[in-house]
Amino acid sequence: MAAACAEMESAAAPPPSPPPPAAAAGSAELVCAQGRNLKAVLCQRCGSRVLLPGAATFARRELLLPAMRKKAAAAAGGGGGDVVREHWLVRDMFSFENVGFTRDVGNVKFLVCADCEAGPIGWHCLDDKDSFYVALERVAHE
Repeated sequence: MAAACAEMESAAAPPPSPPPPAAAAGSAELVCAQGRNLKAVLCQRCGSRVLLPGAATFARRELLLPAMRKKAAAAAGGGGGDVVREHWLVRDMFSFENVGFTRDVGNVKFLVCADCEAGPIGWHCLDDKDSFYVALERVAHE
């Protein structure tokens, strides 16, 4: 079963690890000295709040996410996708303010906005119950 999750990861992906607080130039203003999100995380499409400030930790991990679309199409998989490298790592699913999950795609569930169902905004492997990744480039911050 872990093989399904491994297929979603880039071949050269290192294990997840929080970077130093001075992350990439574009994300530095989003990460506090403890590596947590300074700003609220919002859906890019509808502005719905996904995470409160301080609810997630910055992490680098190469993951392949399908192209952004509605929940039903995201669950179907297929088509093109993007390799995303910068994420908010959430360790408890109850830390989310507003997130939905697709049906299982192999051993993975994709995270979508619970209000407008745009996504996937993130990724969760069913083998690891305590790791939910939200791609920085798929969400807005305020």
